[in-house]
Amino acid sequence: GGFEKVFEINRNFRNEGMSTRHNPEFTMIEFYEAYRDYRYLMDFTEQMLRSVSREVLGSEQVQYGEHVVDLGKPFARLTPAQAIRAHHPDISDADLANRDWVLARLKKLGAEPNAQAGLGSLQLMLFEETTEALLIQPTFIVDYPAEVSPLARRNDDNPEITDRFELFITGREMANGFSELNDAEDQAARFEQQASAKAAGDEEAMFYDADYIRALEYGLPPTAGEGIGIDRLVMLFANAPSIRDVLLFPHMRPE
Repeated sequence: GGFEKVFEINRNFRNEGMSTRHNPEFTMIEFYEAYRDYRYLMDFTEQMLRSVSREVLGSEQVQYGEHVVDLGKPFARLTPAQAIRAHHPDISDADLANRDWVLARLKKLGAEPNAQAGLGSLQLMLFEETTEALLIQPTFIVDYPAEVSPLARRNDDNPEITDRFELFITGREMANGFSELNDAEDQAARFEQQASAKAAGDEEAMFYDADYIRALEYGLPPTAGEGIGIDRLVMLFANAPSIRDVLLFPHMRPE
């Protein structure tokens, strides 16, 4: 304890498939700062990416494929529902507020939503299916549902959502950050929900972490934390179409 600003550049491993944007082993920078919140992190991330772009490319405009990504303009900040409506004007507020409509639309798209999922989670899935890939210019997606954000602090005005964001550029997630949940009782309840979801077959749900709960009981000041994918950032600044192009030792296909 006692360090109010910490960061780490680390290797991550996930048991997931490979694609032009995914690799089982990848590099991230994670950083945390006490007495800050997710809004501060969004401002900080904007300023940092502009600074990196100027240092690397000498410009805040980044050529990526056929697109010019403008890091100099304020990054958009939208909820999943707002992003869907912005890119799909045929979808109305009333549609997105209708759980049955969202569920039916997801099934029509070939998705397999959890029948027990709340409206916010279903809206988020619809965003991922229909809109995420269209976010070419820098866009923060905010107000993630609490049920899919087990470590993020609940919003003061609406406890169904959290003070969390993800940053998308060129249709890819670049960063994930939030105000940290520092309420041990709320965190324990969230872990219990996650454990129940995992027992019901949700492979992405978390285990109950008793050690983390015990640490929270000693106390955690208001804190904000974020993770940024280094490989995807290098892809952006190097105009690289595949993550394989920025890995020193990419996986090789068997002969």
